[in-house]
Amino acid sequence: MTFSSIFFGPDGLLRSGWRFGVFSALFLVAGVFLSGVAFVLTSPLDIESEPGSSAFLFTNGLLMTAAALLIGWLCASRLEGLPFSSLGASFSSGWLQNLVIGSLLGAATLALAIAIAWAFGGVSFSVNAAGASAIIHTMLLSFAVFAAAGAAEEALFRGYIFQTFDRSRLTLFAIVLTSLLFATVHNANPNASAFSWGNTFLAGIWFAVAYLRTRDLWFATGLHVMWNWMQGAFFGIEVSGLRELVPAPLLIETDSGPAWLTGGSYGLEGGIACTVALLISTAMIWFVPGLKRSGS
Repeated sequence: MTFSSIFFGPDGLLRSGWRFGVFSALFLVAGVFLSGVAFVLTSPLDIESEPGSSAFLFTNGLLMTAAALLIGWLCASRLEGLPFSSLGASFSSGWLQNLVIGSLLGAATLALAIAIAWAFGGVSFSVNAAGASAIIHTMLLSFAVFAAAGAAEEALFRGYIFQTFDRSRLTLFAIVLTSLLFATVHNANPNASAFSWGNTFLAGIWFAVAYLRTRDLWFATGLHVMWNWMQGAFFGIEVSGLRELVPAPLLIETDSGPAWLTGGSYGLEGGIACTVALLISTAMIWFVPGLKRSGS
């Protein structure tokens, strides 16, 4: 082994581990700066702008999506000689179909998790009496927030980080690493537990399989956004421990427990109903034919 082989592979390219390090360092610096920018941009507004508010999360999500894609493109271009389209975020053939199918499957997977919890007496629902105006406002605002946040997380975790290891034939490592990072980031959410960490890790695998089947971020983003939005805005369930983002959901949830089934105050991601639904959905994505590979 020569000294240069520590950094460069037989193809002359910087090894994937170092590429991951370059991307991560650049994104961490950009992330700290852009979070400050998001706070400054939302502070003058006549709304709550502290971290965790809808205004901050929406603005921060858009900025983080842009940062992950821009830095991913710079790394792909400079370190691997690849175009922006390699990130799977361009409007190539099949992108809209994959987004729509992902959104529908995300909603169906959530419905399955709720059906499991409901069938065993864990949850029940009633119509919210808050009024149409408040409910519509909540649905529109929460969709914007969940769309921005979901796009940011997919661009970061299933974007360049995942893809650069996948190109080095380290796909299993890429799945495990990005799912670990994805799950651990959510540990800071209210009422997180070991069970919720495990389900979020499994969700990371779900999204990774979605990327591998289509080779774009649209399908995985559809899954991600629709799961979160339907859970919060339609069914009134905490989304990874967060409830404030959906003040007037369409339905009001009554959680009768046990928490190991329903997830309790963390939301469905903290219970086994979510585990079963994610396993079934992941298997469907992997084995069912018909998904369109982006650009094909």
